[in-house]
Amino acid sequence: MDDNTAIRPYRLDIPQSDLDDLHDRLRRTRWPDFSAGSDWSRGVPPDYLHGLADYWLDGFDWRAQEARLNEIPQFVTTVDGQDVHFFHVRAAEPGAMPLVLTHGWPSSSVEFLQVIGPLTDPKASGGESADAFDVVVPTLPGYGLSTPFHAGWGNLFQVAQAWTELMRRLGYDRYGLQATDAGAGVAGMVAMVAPQQVIGMHLTGTAAGTPFGPPLDPDDFEGEDRDRIVRFNEYRDDGLGYFQLQATRPQTIAYALTDSPVGQLAWIVEKFHEWTDPAVELPDEAVDRDQLLTNVSLSWFRQAGATSAHGTYEGIQAWKQMMAQAGDSGHGSEGWESPEAPPTGYAVFAADTTVRSLADPAGEIAHWSNFDRGGHFPAMEVPDLWVDDVREFYRPLR
Repeated sequence: MDDNTAIRPYRLDIPQSDLDDLHDRLRRTRWPDFSAGSDWSRGVPPDYLHGLADYWLDGFDWRAQEARLNEIPQFVTTVDGQDVHFFHVRAAEPGAMPLVLTHGWPSSSVEFLQVIGPLTDPKASGGESADAFDVVVPTLPGYGLSTPFHAGWGNLFQVAQAWTELMRRLGYDRYGLQATDAGAGVAGMVAMVAPQQVIGMHLTGTAAGTPFGPPLDPDDFEGEDRDRIVRFNEYRDDGLGYFQLQATRPQTIAYALTDSPVGQLAWIVEKFHEWTDPAVELPDEAVDRDQLLTNVSLSWFRQAGATSAHGTYEGIQAWKQMMAQAGDSGHGSEGWESPEAPPTGYAVFAADTTVRSLADPAGEIAHWSNFDRGGHFPAMEVPDLWVDDVREFYRPLR
């Protein structure tokens, strides 16, 4: 194996000059004079953001979080010119099933910090040793520590091929997948490009990662599904501003996300407010405040707000090209051949808009869980529920 494809140990060490620069910029934030009050309908309220920024400056201990991350075995490898950062934690029990965890936007591998321990050492958290996993947590190109970013890497098919190559380099012939948001799209592609390797696929947060298509009629649904459709239509009509901007003009928003830490903070925190458990009022009440700010800090230090936006653009360009090719060939996606899907499970949390009759019209999905807590970031919000459901899904597949 040459140096370009080697698995290289990685240790996070943000230069003090970068940390000093962050603190200086936070002190010198130019806050808008106009305020519409404490309502979230126009975006993040100034009073709330001011308080969170003050904590980021004076209460948040980056070095403590950095040390916590460095306690986890982490590595970098290069695939087709793109550096891919990943955590790799082997189970306390020999012969454990390998499991790949894939985050979405606006997240990173930090999303899974609370679940790595229970997955790899279930006995330590009151579980059974038979439920242990070897855990691999790659970071999507352009996000978190998978930087710098190379053009073209928003194509989920290419990312899926990188994941299969990563697992090959780690020596895993068979493995499970767990994914959320855009990561669910990657997982689906991995199942297509490496069907013999994928044992199963457990998904969360899929609807917010697939905002295409027309609005749906709530009257065609009942009960909780009707409520989910109402929320999905609201999201489609009023919650896609970030997506349209990143998908069409990523360079324009890149300047603000790279120059203003408060701008980067607001860009991410808004989604943690909109997508987390609706019963929880504030985003840093839905998830641990320090874990949230660790995710934001990585985006800031590595300029990943800009590159993840470019990743969105690249992905949409690839999708448009694929649709155009399908049109030129005279058939749509129904003409494409793909391998049979692996055993698939869904976990739908309180804030999610996934509806079973739409996600599984043929009734082929055997594992489907609904929860009255949590939202789009369940590994951060309700790690206990998330871990239990992943274990339950994979028990018959071992």
